[in-house]
Amino acid sequence: MGYSMIGLYQFLSGSICFGAWTGGVFFFTYWKKTRDRLFLIFGISFWLMAIERLFLAILNDPVQEDHSLIYLIRLSAFILILFAIYDKNRKIAK
Repeated sequence: MGYSMIGLYQFLSGSICFGAWTGGVFFFTYWKKTRDRLFLIFGISFWLMAIERLFLAILNDPVQEDHSLIYLIRLSAFILILFAIYDKNRKIAK
């Protein structure tokens, strides 16, 4: 992969990392106001996605995206989101 493509990949990974981090701050702000556990778990999962993107930008090689650590972080973030939705709907159904 050419130097310009790696630079573009790092830029896009950094942008996604910043967006996920900002989303986490957004959810933590609502959690602080409402103390709803859904917002706390969403904030944690978005920050996990930001950490995952940071690792991808540091690796500096888009081909190495198939590391098991990267997928484990991504999987845990999505499992947390699914758990938060389940937990919120379970409380409403009672």
